[in-house]
Parts: sequence; structure tokens; C-alpha cells
Amino acid sequence: MIFDYETLKLLWWVIIGVLFIGFAITDGMDMGVAILLRLVGKTDSERRVVINTVGPHWDGNQVWFITAGGALFAAWPMVYAAAFSGFYFAMMLVLFALFFRPLGFDYRSKIDSKRWRNNWDWALFGGSVIPALVFGVAFGNLFLGVPFNLDEYLRASYQGSFFALLNPFALLTGLISVIMLIAHAGMWLQLRTDSHVARRSAQYGRCALLVFIVLFAIAGFWVANIDGYQIVSMPDKQSFANPLGKVVTTSAGAWLNNYTLMPWTVIFPTLAFVMAALAWVLSKVNKSGLALICTSLMLIGVIMTAGISLFPFVMPSSNNMNISLTLWDAVSSHMTLNVMFIAVVIFVPLILTYTTWCYVKMWRKVTVEEIENNSHGSY
Repeated sequence: MIFDYETLKLLWWVIIGVLFIGFAITDGMDMGVAILLRLVGKTDSERRVVINTVGPHWDGNQVWFITAGGALFAAWPMVYAAAFSGFYFAMMLVLFALFFRPLGFDYRSKIDSKRWRNNWDWALFGGSVIPALVFGVAFGNLFLGVPFNLDEYLRASYQGSFFALLNPFALLTGLISVIMLIAHAGMWLQLRTDSHVARRSAQYGRCALLVFIVLFAIAGFWVANIDGYQIVSMPDKQSFANPLGKVVTTSAGAWLNNYTLMPWTVIFPTLAFVMAALAWVLSKVNKSGLALICTSLMLIGVIMTAGISLFPFVMPSSNNMNISLTLWDAVSSHMTLNVMFIAVVIFVPLILTYTTWCYVKMWRKVTVEEIENNSHGSY
């Protein structure tokens, strides 16, 4: 074995976090682009400009989503089972919404019909805003606890409903998810387009950044005043994973305990706020490349803030606090984590390498003139 069981458990928490960050920065960016499509593109040519900024990348970006899902199944099978039973209708909604994205990108410009293209524009919008919203809602529900049980055979059963997921706090986190992707996409489009499209993208991106700062602050205040989970006792972290062997309690503000125990972690919420504000300033002075880097760091700050706040919980249970799933007791075997870690060390650098290569080789500003001169070769 490369690492002991406890170290591997912690490493896989980090790895899955990295995969979610990669998904948010890349695939989240082209989701945000599709959401902004009809707002920043006033003519068909301008909308094609917007689409062609992500045309070479959107399908490759989804590798992060697929890899994160596979890693979740391999490393945290009980979390995967509980999540897909509890969030079944939400996940199916996301799946069906995602169907529209490849169809929209590939078929939108195949027929020169205003009605045809408008319908695909709305399909791209729905196929992007729904997943962004649902993912945010799902994360919000983790802070409130998910109504599931585990029997003596560790089989998960969900006692909630789809509409119960749509509570005020979860809708707030869902809105934050959508807004931060719009801000990220606004900086991307400001960098990759010119003229009117770039100007409108910058305006919507900066507006989204201001809304994000306000909503993220409200969410932080809300989290500080809801009942958070904390572990009172649990088996040794090196022991066989068993979520039935611990004692958990709740108390107001407990989700912020980790920031007291590990003061250095305050860097993550600070990073989210500071990078959002800095991105606004840089966009205003037309430093869109630096602004895009700032929004990427903002996304890292948001995801890490959620992760640190929940740590070590992965899926708390509102039905029975003691069976809440954590990174210590909801994991696969030592051997599985070890083999999968070797696979990650090999393949994640490959993903990073070819993703970077694609962005470098296809880097340019997309203009209306380019689209009109190459109508049949563009999206």
C-alpha cells in the first residue's frame, strides 16, 4: 500500500474536491456562456460568436463531470447510493437537461431558420441553467441534512420528496451557483470576443459579481445561524468503514467550528469575496484575462468554503444524525482507494495536459466577421 487507510480517506476527499473544482471552472464556464447567450448576443451572428468561444471545448470540459461522478462511485459508494436515491428526480432532471446541450451546440446552426435557432437557444439555456441550479440546491441541502436512513446492512433509503429539496436556503445556494457561473462566463466572453458582445458580457459579468458578493454573504450569515453537525465520538479512522458506529450531535453555528479549529481555512471564504471584487475591478479596466483568473479562484474559494464547513461530513442525515456519512466511514476498502489513487495520479495529469493544450492551440478572439466569412465551418 502507498498510504495508510486514514491518509487515503483524506486524500480522496481532496481529490474529489479537485474534480468538482475542475468541473466548475471548465464545464461551469460553458454553462454560464449558454445562460448568457441570448442576453449578450442580439443578432444570430453575435450568438454564434458566443457559442464558438466554447465550441472547441464544451465536450472536453464534460470529462471533469464524468470523472467526478466515477470518482464518487469508486471512493464513496455509500454516498453515491444515498445521493442517487435521495436526489433521484433531481438527478434525472439534470440528466434530461444535459441532453439539450450537445444537441443544441451541434444542430443549432445546421438550418437557416430563425425559429429553429431560437428554439435551440432556449434549449441551451435550459440545459445549462437547470444543472447549475440543481447542483447548488443539492449542496444547500447537505447543510440542512438529507432525510435518509441506513439499515443494519448499510442499505440507504430516502424518506423525503423532490419538492422538499426546494427549501429557501437550498434555493439561495442554487441561485449562488447560477450567478457565480454567469460571472465566470462573463469574464470569459469579455476575453474571447470583441465589440458589442464583449461589452455586454463584461456588464453582465460585473453585475453578477456584485450579486454574488451579496448572496454569498447572506448564505454565510445563514449558515452561522442554522444547526450544524459535529461528531462526539467515532471508531478509529484506520478501522473498517462503518457509518453506524459514531455519535453525532447538532448545535447552532457548528458548521463554522472548523474555522475556529483551523484558523488558516478562513482563507477560502476570504478568497471568494476578494477575488470577486478584484475580478470586477479588472473587468472594469478591461483586464479580462486577469479577471477570468480571479473568477476561477473565486470558484475555488466557494467550493472549498463549502467543503471545509461540512468537513468531515459528506452527507449528513436529518432522520438519524448518527448515520450521517463522513469521509472516514463512507468510503471503499483500503485496496480500492489505493488502486484508484494510482489511476488518478496517472490520468488526471493527462486530462490537465490535453485540456490545456486544446485551450492554447485554439486560443483567439471570435468575431462576427469570422463567423460570417466561415458560416458553414462554425457552430
